Amino acid sequence: MIDTNKDRSTTPGKVESPVPIPEESFSDAASAVARLRQIFDRNTEFLRQHFSAMVSGEAPHGRVRAFYPSVRIETDTHARLDSHLAYGFVFGPGRHSTTITRPDLFQGYLTDQIALLIKNHNVAVTVGESDQPIPLHFAFYDGTHVEGAVTAHADRPLRDYFDVPDIAAMDDAIVNGEHEVAPGKEYPLAPFTAPRVDYSLHRLQHYTATAADHFQNYVLFTNYQFYVDEFCRMAHGLFGDGKTDYEAFVEPGNVITRRGEKGPESGTPPIRLPQMPAYHLIREKGSGITLINIGVGPSNAKTITDHVAVLRPHAWLMLGHCAGLRNSQELGDYVLAHGYVREDKVLDADLPPWVPIPALAEVQIALEQAVEEVTGRKGYELKRVMRTGTVASIDNRNWELRDHREPVRRFSQSRAIALEMESATIAANGFRFRVPYGTLLCVSDKPLHGELKLPGMATDFYVRQVAQHLKIGIRAIEKLRAMPLERLHSRKLRSFAETAFQ
Repeated sequence: MIDTNKDRSTTPGKVESPVPIPEESFSDAASAVARLRQIFDRNTEFLRQHFSAMVSGEAPHGRVRAFYPSVRIETDTHARLDSHLAYGFVFGPGRHSTTITRPDLFQGYLTDQIALLIKNHNVAVTVGESDQPIPLHFAFYDGTHVEGAVTAHADRPLRDYFDVPDIAAMDDAIVNGEHEVAPGKEYPLAPFTAPRVDYSLHRLQHYTATAADHFQNYVLFTNYQFYVDEFCRMAHGLFGDGKTDYEAFVEPGNVITRRGEKGPESGTPPIRLPQMPAYHLIREKGSGITLINIGVGPSNAKTITDHVAVLRPHAWLMLGHCAGLRNSQELGDYVLAHGYVREDKVLDADLPPWVPIPALAEVQIALEQAVEEVTGRKGYELKRVMRTGTVASIDNRNWELRDHREPVRRFSQSRAIALEMESATIAANGFRFRVPYGTLLCVSDKPLHGELKLPGMATDFYVRQVAQHLKIGIRAIEKLRAMPLERLHSRKLRSFAETAFQ
């Protein structure tokens, strides 16, 4: 068993914790991350061992507790940092810290962020144990149902022995700009705390049926299964000819097919697909593509982006279908969103509707160039198949069934050219979480002009258009991937007093 210290906590009663690992300063980012990992691995193993003993019939004699590791930097100057980056530095003097989870999963990210801090401020970072307990559930990465495993072996509730997830420690106050630092307390160093990240890592596995380890830094969201079918066909085709720099393809159930292999090497397809299945084209250093079918509606769009955001992706794009609002549009035309009418309502409490969601030049250019290259059209010919304009996202799929004169007037006043249910949510959450975002939609119906989305029409349209649309999205991601990160993660998404971690 791991050495324990039974007097660490001030909680009344007997508490068993691992022997504390003293704080230590590091001027090398790799060494700092190695220490974070040592603390986290030791402390989660401590919890798992005690839980295993409990399942075997050996109930703890008191509370069992272990703590997240933390990293801290302290500066004493208001000197302005001359940096072309939008992140990698603290906004002013003071102590800035954050709790850390899964340093194995975030090793590259943490190394980069800590290296920038050390370089930009010319001071060491301090690594140690925080005072934030690790909930037992988060010591298991595979979604183990701890309550079910222990029911027959405990005569008291699980929370009498172990710390359990506490929603008070998982809010989005930092990214929402609502976090208030009490006098003498430390400023947040990262946009999310360790419990908030852990919560999302478990939710991602639940909603997508793939482990967080497989998610890539470039994400495509879609609202139709047709895109998934085409993505899978394309991915398996890449591995068929072997001429690809993608290393593997992961499907729900963590079914992994590696380059050069004829079939899956591991994983079990789920009996039924999860709510928002994910598919991953794996590339070195997480630079591949993740596609998620979010289904229909702003609630799903918010749910999945709330959780994907903790992985700190470099960009996410929405590829889906929309209703064309202009008679000049044709079925199959593309809409490149440069603004959004936000009537989805799901983010109003976190990001008020009066907050503008700007178009990001880097993403807009990548998408427009991708449309040009894939369709082979330029200049006026390109404008014949793609319009740039405002997209309206609403929360009522059957808006046509009420007196629609009033919403149509609003759409006209906003200069909207397309209507759907997810894009504004995905863009707004990208803005809120500082994740570069973009939207390219395809017109699938024109309800104001008598062209409704009917079964036969839809099937013919999907077969004809989906492959090209998906190819455009992938080409845009390739262009974004080729950009320097400091260009993609621009200052446009940063507020007055930001966290140092991107």
